[in-house]
Amino acid sequence: MKTLHVALESRSYPIWVGSGLIRDPQCWQKALSPGRVVIVTNETVGPLYAATVREAIESLGHSVICIDLPDGEQFKDWIHLNLIFDGLMANRIERGETIVALGGGVVGDMAGFAAASYQRGMRLIQVPTTLLSQVDSSVGGKTAINHPLGKNMIGAFYQPSAVLCDLDVLSTLPAREFSAGLAEVIKYGCILDAGFFSWLEVNIESLLNRESHALTEAVYRSCELKAQVVAADERETDRRAILNFGHTFGHAIEAGLGYGKWLHGEAVGCGMVIAANLSKELGGLSSEMVSRIVALIEKVGLPTRPPSWPIQDYFEWMSHDKKSKSGKIRYVVLRSMGSAQTQVVDDRLISKVLEKAIA
Repeated sequence: MKTLHVALESRSYPIWVGSGLIRDPQCWQKALSPGRVVIVTNETVGPLYAATVREAIESLGHSVICIDLPDGEQFKDWIHLNLIFDGLMANRIERGETIVALGGGVVGDMAGFAAASYQRGMRLIQVPTTLLSQVDSSVGGKTAINHPLGKNMIGAFYQPSAVLCDLDVLSTLPAREFSAGLAEVIKYGCILDAGFFSWLEVNIESLLNRESHALTEAVYRSCELKAQVVAADERETDRRAILNFGHTFGHAIEAGLGYGKWLHGEAVGCGMVIAANLSKELGGLSSEMVSRIVALIEKVGLPTRPPSWPIQDYFEWMSHDKKSKSGKIRYVVLRSMGSAQTQVVDDRLISKVLEKAIA
């Protein structure tokens, strides 16, 4: 097991990366506080891993309650969030007890938002079961649900007490979900670490084959890079916004298609292609570097061409972007490989890049 820390003073917490963590009582003993434990999972992950987690936790003397949600981005809303509150209320769960989010990004976001809200805050442990949630959504304390007009628009910053990234659970992840997670891994190389991007180019076959050494390095390095950014800017007032490279375009695709039609990582991968071409137009990237980004995204099986909508439709969806200030969208662009910034870009240039992308 490898350990790193998200340094946030009194809100600091460990991220554990390794194999067999969810079945290890010693790991849970370090993560849990006294009292009952509520496992929030979904109908896909629950049958695979909930019993294993329950057995490990119960072996330490804790009582365990399970709450199952339907599986899918389309259920990340108020109605299904309330299913968690219904379970917490029905079992008279107390503030000092613990929620364990066992699932991918949707479960992690919803269970996290419930933990932030229920009795004004209770202990939260993230147990991400997809590659995307291990390297991205479980780390950093962003919790939210979607609104029909925008993704993740209603939520809270709420840090977990620990994150358990068990690499063994990735063995049951469908190939499409695994590829979607690689989009976020590639993102870290683009925005923060050119050396890591080069490592991904060399090791992408090993990653696609889910070889242990490659998975460990990819997950650990991704979490390490994100932890550094979160520690510097917990509430995304400045620096943390670069983690949304490709997301402004990607969120527009998700919202326009209807949540769940494309996986989040698929939309982000396509969004990164658009953002890379925008970066080239702004002088930050060469054509060669854009081609390398596109080639790697294609290699992992992600879409690189966005839906052929009117350009104005893209602007409408993007107008709800959370990085907007004073009504101006701030795009994440690359100054060079491994270095990113946010900036306002003229709408005419955005239109030009989008028109080329959908041509």
